[in-house]
Amino acid sequence: MKITLLGILFPLAAACAASAQAPATAARRFDLQAGGGFTLANSDYYPQKFKGGALYAVLDFTPHFGAEFDFHQVDSPFDPRYERTYELAGRYHRTYGRFSPYAKAGYGRGVFNYLYETENPVTGAVTSTTVLGSLAYNEFLAGGGVDYRLLRFLNVRADYEYETWRGFSSTGGLTPQLLTIGVAYHFPGGLAKGRRFK
Repeated sequence: MKITLLGILFPLAAACAASAQAPATAARRFDLQAGGGFTLANSDYYPQKFKGGALYAVLDFTPHFGAEFDFHQVDSPFDPRYERTYELAGRYHRTYGRFSPYAKAGYGRGVFNYLYETENPVTGAVTSTTVLGSLAYNEFLAGGGVDYRLLRFLNVRADYEYETWRGFSSTGGLTPQLLTIGVAYHFPGGLAKGRRFK
């Protein structure tokens, strides 16, 4: 009688345990990381590099496709001029062990902080500088990079981005290039277990 009862209860308990785990597995439908980093930029305005920072968030919906939000601010080494961008991009990535190389393309808004310089008509020297304010432009981007899983919950990345700002004054356009070295927190769950990260 005890053996028959155990024979009935054990499969029933196993089935209940399996069904209890199914919703948790089904809920893991995406992969999320968020972080920030240091950005060095060829601003396409001065020959000298602009420096600043970046914030980014990545949401992968499948093992290879996802979306990325990026915010950059890079500042002139000489004056209050800066370039600031808000971007949303689609991305494609692959995973090779701890490395996840990716490519991205998207759209954003670029903000440029303008200055007005008054020059001495005789010497040509700048006598005063006035901040005129910021103007925003549509911009398109393409880029790529690689995420490296340092720890299960911590990724480091190297990211390159080429931007095209439409209608930028005087030059007809602006094409900054940015290199970002970043660190991101990889949120538990998502596709991490057995899918993207191992």
